[in-house]
Amino acid sequence: MSIVSTEWLDNNHSTVKIIDASWHMPNANRNAYEEYKKEHIKNAIFFDIDKFSNKKTELPHMLPNKKEWEKIVSNLGITNNDRIIVYDNSDVISCCRCWYTFIFFGHKPNLISILNGGFLKWKKENRETSERVPNYEKKNYKAKKMSHLVKSKEEIDKNILEKKFKVVDARNKNRFLGLEKEPRLGVRSGSIQNSYCLPFYELINPKDKTFIEKKFIKEKFNKICINSKENVVFTCGSGITAAVLSLAYSMINDKYLPAIYDGSWVEYGKIK
Repeated sequence: MSIVSTEWLDNNHSTVKIIDASWHMPNANRNAYEEYKKEHIKNAIFFDIDKFSNKKTELPHMLPNKKEWEKIVSNLGITNNDRIIVYDNSDVISCCRCWYTFIFFGHKPNLISILNGGFLKWKKENRETSERVPNYEKKNYKAKKMSHLVKSKEEIDKNILEKKFKVVDARNKNRFLGLEKEPRLGVRSGSIQNSYCLPFYELINPKDKTFIEKKFIKEKFNKICINSKENVVFTCGSGITAAVLSLAYSMINDKYLPAIYDGSWVEYGKIK
């Protein structure tokens, strides 16, 4: 169960850990943590995608190492057995990146889901919110890194010849085709050779930020020659919206675990 409804969360609120993983593009001029402090779903824990990333690389919000992850999650008061629901208040559906990171570090996929429609839908339905930042009792979280769920630049390059998996890019068509300038400095326009393009927002209903129906998700993937049993790796600008495609793909393939090229185009398209 990759997603849960607002109704489900309302009915099961006291039995789960809730994470606010809001993150905004640098040009959005929004501060996710300040917004969280003003209003969030009651008892939600704030997850800072940038802060909880690898600080030893200049690439944005890359996966931390196993030891750091254990420390981060333990300090958030989360255990290995917790049922976690992640939401966001972001245009790029950043909660999917948090979902992916937990699965990458071994949290059981059936114990973590995202809130379909996020905070926008929750508020529209006048469900309970709070401005109180909860205190967390430190736990002892243990991670188990699933190394095959992340791809390196070398593996992406090797695959161009070997064709062991298909690469799907979540950026918009113009960026993918190199017709639009990249938002980050020092990154050229274009895309990975032989990759496919499926803009992440095509899988999201614009009115309430919920995912489109499964049958339409399947149609979107079929349109780019991806069936629901493919070996697929997702990429994007910097690893955030790739996870949105991963989440959507998991909805039409129950056995799929999210696989992402973490460096994405910010690494691959870097001007040397």
